[in-house]
Amino acid sequence: MNQQGYAAPTQVVITAQPTLVIANQPFREAPNSMICPSCQAQIVTGTQYETGTLTWLACLGLCLIGCDAGCCLIPFCVDGCKDVIHTCPNCQRVVGKYNRM
Repeated sequence: MNQQGYAAPTQVVITAQPTLVIANQPFREAPNSMICPSCQAQIVTGTQYETGTLTWLACLGLCLIGCDAGCCLIPFCVDGCKDVIHTCPNCQRVVGKYNRM
């Protein structure tokens, strides 16, 4: 309150924080350029291959056609049959996965 008995008007300042929009981009076999949702760094993802559903179905399919003497294990050696895991090179977190099936 001031000397005349009424309260002086207060001034409210509102500041808006910029929001980070991360577009849902499809993950495929190739590394992606993106902003890591964990460490907020501009990165190009690292890729690793992991055995997935397609690998197991290809193995089963080869067994069914008679390639069960070891040839059915070929899909486990071919990256084109495996799922692709995308990781951040800075914080090592998984940022996406490409499932072939």
